[in-house]
Amino acid sequence: MTKVGIFGLLVTHLPDLRYLCGFTGSSAAFAVTRRQARLFTDGRYTTQAAEEVRGARVGIVTGPPAIAAVEWLRTQPGIEGAAFDPSATTVAELSRWRASLPVRVRKSFLSELVEPLVMPLRMVKDEDELALISEAALIGCRLFEHILGFIRPGLREIDVAAELEYKARRLGAEGMSFETIVASGERSALPHGRATLTPLTRKGFLTLDFGIIHKGYLSDMTRTVYLGNPSVRERGAYEAVLEAQESGVGAVRAGARCGDVDEAARSVLRIAGLAEAFTHSSGHGVGLEIHEPPRIGAGQTDRLLAGMVVTIEPGVYLAGQFGIRIEDMVVVTRTGGKVLTPAPKALIQL
Repeated sequence: MTKVGIFGLLVTHLPDLRYLCGFTGSSAAFAVTRRQARLFTDGRYTTQAAEEVRGARVGIVTGPPAIAAVEWLRTQPGIEGAAFDPSATTVAELSRWRASLPVRVRKSFLSELVEPLVMPLRMVKDEDELALISEAALIGCRLFEHILGFIRPGLREIDVAAELEYKARRLGAEGMSFETIVASGERSALPHGRATLTPLTRKGFLTLDFGIIHKGYLSDMTRTVYLGNPSVRERGAYEAVLEAQESGVGAVRAGARCGDVDEAARSVLRIAGLAEAFTHSSGHGVGLEIHEPPRIGAGQTDRLLAGMVVTIEPGVYLAGQFGIRIEDMVVVTRTGGKVLTPAPKALIQL
């Protein structure tokens, strides 16, 4: 805050707020000055806030926590204005905050951050965070091992998803990172083919994309298996995606440009004549949210830093035919990338 000349900061994005003070409730605002910090929440969280919050005092309010935070910031000595993250603020929210201020400061007190302050901190994980993310990733690998023994033709996609999610809970997961993707046969060509009533085919690819929440931190992995015996073309496409994925993982290291990591994966599919079927970025950051910076995509100039956790997940999607995606979570180190999801990636036939 001192570096960018900010005397007050309003934080309302809940993952940012959790990162800063540990609070996990669903309604809160965090106000920071250069001297102190205050969390505002409602009476439902009186006990929880007292147990969780570190580095800040807690204020229990009856009205909107963000308005209470704005009012508190306005009354702090030497605070002539406060900044907020526009990427986490709606027009309606900002209008309500400003309406709560005296007319003379309504336009001037709140200002947009030019660049986020909290997310750059969250992007680089410390040892404790890396340990939690690694544990989450390994639970995901155990889920994949379990589901391989469950899958059989005729089961519905939602049956597979339900079994994954039930087993995740039994293994201690707080929940799933996102809606589980189970896409079989022609539906595997849908990059986000969420589980449906569709029965698993007797012959064809089955894409499984899932993750779990472990003590607030998320995992994310994708494996594509085959029911029956693949054709030469299908096997060739799978091997191309696997080579692309491993090439992308191999390009991960501190200092590497995100666009160069994407190109390491994309170029393999280009040589294989499948680049047009790769329709999304090669990866993204993971932490307290399933999609965090940095973005591993074409033309991205941001450089990876040691301690970041990213996914590498190239895929090919041929509408009406099949799709394949393979995804690992990778920790960026000074010398390379450490894979956190060591589940098998060679083509598995069931």
